[in-house]
Amino acid sequence: MKNYNIITLPGDGIGPEITTSAVEVLKEVSRHSELEFTIIEKEIGGKSIDLYDTPLTNDTLEACLSSDSVFLGAVGGPKWDNVEHDKKPEQALLKLRKSLSLFSNLRPANIFKALVHSSSLKPNIIEGTNIMIVRELTGGIYFGSPRGLEADRGWNTLEYTKKEVERIAHVSFKLAQSRSKNLVSVHKSNVLESSQFWQNIIHDVHKNYPDVMLSDMYVDNAAMQIIHNPKQFDVIVTQNLFGDILSDISAMITGSLGMLPSASIGDNFSMYEPVHGSAPDLAGKNIANPIASILSIAMMMGISFNEKTIESNLHQAVSDSLDAGYGTPDIVNDKNKNLSTVEFTELVIENYRKLLTNKD
Repeated sequence: MKNYNIITLPGDGIGPEITTSAVEVLKEVSRHSELEFTIIEKEIGGKSIDLYDTPLTNDTLEACLSSDSVFLGAVGGPKWDNVEHDKKPEQALLKLRKSLSLFSNLRPANIFKALVHSSSLKPNIIEGTNIMIVRELTGGIYFGSPRGLEADRGWNTLEYTKKEVERIAHVSFKLAQSRSKNLVSVHKSNVLESSQFWQNIIHDVHKNYPDVMLSDMYVDNAAMQIIHNPKQFDVIVTQNLFGDILSDISAMITGSLGMLPSASIGDNFSMYEPVHGSAPDLAGKNIANPIASILSIAMMMGISFNEKTIESNLHQAVSDSLDAGYGTPDIVNDKNKNLSTVEFTELVIENYRKLLTNKD
């Protein structure tokens, strides 16, 4: 048996509900494999502020540093909008990513056949789309210094080092090699010196990957093209701020932010989280979409633990559940097919079991 220590950080809003779904999936995976998971829950974000007056305690950080992987639910909400900037729930994410050196954020965006009509985009535009957005996660304007806020001005610094760009470039080129060998580097080099620097380094690293086709695209055009013709993209690599925005735009492809998983990877640590926010208006109603959290666990299996078959089976279990017409209210209008968070999670687990039974 292989034993892995998993830290869960449910956080705020719907975070605890979708984290429960993730934990149930982990338990089911363990029942049918040679994997054992020691799952420890810690506080983060607003809940941590309420309990400890800080969004990320040293105890939680140390637990994450001692883990094999981390699952994060969601943080933030109106309740904490007026706390000091350095104590806002979102600051916990920035500190966690920096402390764990999680420099690459992988955000896939693809469309399940059953949901091709759920998107606000036309089916012929989105069908067959399979994009992987690689977002640099520990540099750029979110971390640049100097930064400040005064009564009559506020400022931030957008800065990248050669090392930061090189390492995210290598991750992106290797991903492209394992997919369709097509990489688009997104920046704003026509007006930003930092982006020109980014472009230069990406092209220099490209010399090590001659089998990958590299192209450049300005971020404003990329935002438009993701909506206009998403199938043109395979792997997109971009800086922190641009990646934050583009990955949310890509939610238009799936029809719901509740569909998008993500993985934050470093040399020694990993963290998985759904892309959606804390959605405080949905909290406690048992209607939050758990698909992004389930698919984030699937990514954990494949990336951190190299269990590609388990990853594939979890994807298939979600797809089978959707093909049967079921889903949470954000993606299914038929009241007879509407399921709660708990019910849809149970359905995915049931279909996962069926897949394993059929294969046996």
